[in-house]
Amino acid sequence: MNTKGQRILLWTAPPAVALFVLAYLAFPVFSPPLSPTLTPEQVAAFFRGNVTGVLGVALLCNLIACSLVPLFAVTAVQISRAATSSTVLTYAYVICVGVGTTAFILADYCWGMAAFRPDRDPQLTSLLNDMAWFFFIAPVGTIMVQNLCFALSVYLDERPEPIFPRWVAHFNVATVALLAPSAFSILYKSGPLAWNGPLSFTLRLTTFAVYIVVMFWALLRAVRRQGDDRVVLA
Repeated sequence: MNTKGQRILLWTAPPAVALFVLAYLAFPVFSPPLSPTLTPEQVAAFFRGNVTGVLGVALLCNLIACSLVPLFAVTAVQISRAATSSTVLTYAYVICVGVGTTAFILADYCWGMAAFRPDRDPQLTSLLNDMAWFFFIAPVGTIMVQNLCFALSVYLDERPEPIFPRWVAHFNVATVALLAPSAFSILYKSGPLAWNGPLSFTLRLTTFAVYIVVMFWALLRAVRRQGDDRVVLA
């Protein structure tokens, strides 16, 4: 298999990380993250005062979403090579990526809609903001399943020289554990598990950023080895 396409797609990850950091620093919703305890009037006033910033980062988040998809596509290809027991892990992984990306896009556009008409009813603006945070923070289930699918494919790799070292699988399992608290953000309006809390917000975003960096390195190594194997066989 020619690995040139995989190598090209992988290098969309560094710009995605850079955009992710830029969006985090520039997004007024995150600086600091809006509290779930704000009244509808306070939420509406925030969006009226930050229309340009919110809409600008909404555009930026579109670029982030599309630039991360190639990384996940390469991961799916490598899962199909490693999962010697069944290709069902690849299918499950791809479905989870599609659902997770959709949730990210929905969150982005809910914030965008809240800022698009800043004069709308504060109750509706507050509703859009709540929806955005729930879409952005709470639906970690698909990310957890996709990581477990990847980890299982590594554990089941029966090659004499596995595609990925075992520590990459362990890392994905640890990522699942660190993301799990975010699922409970829909139950709390304050505290560490609220959507702006350290477990649901800070830990989730930090874990995801580290995950992208580590998986980029692991995939780059795997694709290079795949290319070397192809040259040897040729």
